[in-house]
Amino acid sequence: MDEMLREYLPLLIFLVIAVGLGLVLMLSAFLIAVRNPDPEKLSAYECGFNAFDDARMKFDVRFYLVAILFIIFDLEIAFLFPWAVAFKDISDTGFWSMMLFLAVLTIGFAYEWKKGALEWQ
Repeated sequence: MDEMLREYLPLLIFLVIAVGLGLVLMLSAFLIAVRNPDPEKLSAYECGFNAFDDARMKFDVRFYLVAILFIIFDLEIAFLFPWAVAFKDISDTGFWSMMLFLAVLTIGFAYEWKKGALEWQ
């Protein structure tokens, strides 16, 4: 039993050091940090709009288009990396399936470009 506990000793030491360092850093930031709040810092700000009272206020469609653009390219990268790693072993069907996928993403990008989501005024 002592042999097994000695194998876990480095892990226990690592955890104690990590928790201790985290606590020291948080405590030092709490004690040393400069606190100089002003109304601008304390104001609520979210997704490009100042805080407002009406929950039914319409949002600008550009925020939704940027979100769609992010999802399009995030998915593209998520599927493109494994495909590129296994490129040597992929058949013609796998190659053309990815080309079709990239074509669909390109159409989505062209749609957003046409809608003007990339132009901020």
